[in-house]
Amino acid sequence: MTKQPIISVKNLVKKYGDFTAVNDISFDVYEGEIFGLLGPNGAGKTTTLEVIETLRDKTSGEVMVNGFSVDKNPDAIKKCIGVQLQAAGYYPNLNLSELIVLFSGLYGIKKTPKEMLEKVALVEKSKAKYKDLSGGQKQRFSIATTLINDPKIIFLDEPTTGLDPQARRNLWDLIREIRERGTTVVITTHYMDEAEVLCDRVAFVDGGRIVGIDSPDAFIDKLVASGFERKKEVKSANLEDVFINLTGKEWREE
Repeated sequence: MTKQPIISVKNLVKKYGDFTAVNDISFDVYEGEIFGLLGPNGAGKTTTLEVIETLRDKTSGEVMVNGFSVDKNPDAIKKCIGVQLQAAGYYPNLNLSELIVLFSGLYGIKKTPKEMLEKVALVEKSKAKYKDLSGGQKQRFSIATTLINDPKIIFLDEPTTGLDPQARRNLWDLIREIRERGTTVVITTHYMDEAEVLCDRVAFVDGGRIVGIDSPDAFIDKLVASGFERKKEVKSANLEDVFINLTGKEWREE
């Protein structure tokens, strides 16, 4: 049985005046997969995701999400996706239970704080204020808020940045659990080991274009077969090598 795309992007272009941020990008995300959008700073990843999330208008091209067009049915798309907020999106002096009630009200959905906090193992922190959480707890809570409307797709933007290794691995487990419950996950990350472990497929974006799309293993095997060899490493290459090979080694400014 052929997999069906839940997100389909065809010939997407986004221009800001004379600058082309996204230059004729096409790709599909299949239902039930963890899909990584990877690339250097300024490559066009965030702009691409914001168009898919209906947060930014495109210049041209076609984007379909769960069968809906971003042009014709943006409200229908908003109802079936969850987008991870950054820290600035929360009221720091509200506790987690109060924030869940607030977000549930915004969605017009009745969800109890307990059922949402259980999903991310934060029930014991229900009365804690958001500002008093650790980095890993804040990230887990932010993921909980993406799940309130029972989305078919969630978008996670660098969810483990700044976390210690243990918190990072715990978050990996949580992301896998979310996928196992039937939710498609689209993730951006600068950690190639993270993409290698989590993602079924990844797309590398550079200069507003997709320069490669495949599974992490297929990318690595192809690079190794080309004769690439890492120095003083047991394995001949990893996904970070693919990243550098496709996008270059020069410094990129934030």
